[in-house]
Amino acid sequence: MPKLKTHKGTSKRIKITSTGKLTRSRAYSNHMLSKKSKSRKRAINRVAVVRGAMIQNVKRALGI
Repeated sequence: MPKLKTHKGTSKRIKITSTGKLTRSRAYSNHMLSKKSKSRKRAINRVAVVRGAMIQNVKRALGI
């Protein structure tokens, strides 16, 4: 089997923690922030963990 190439777009967006979890940033944080509440912007600012069936897809794209 040849080596799998890493999907570069995925590798730029997702980080692997020391425990092996996959973290991602949240959407809706770039523009039109004045209409969003402070609590909503704080929630957007926190990192999220990749869950469910997406873990398998992301790991395949990263070559893990």
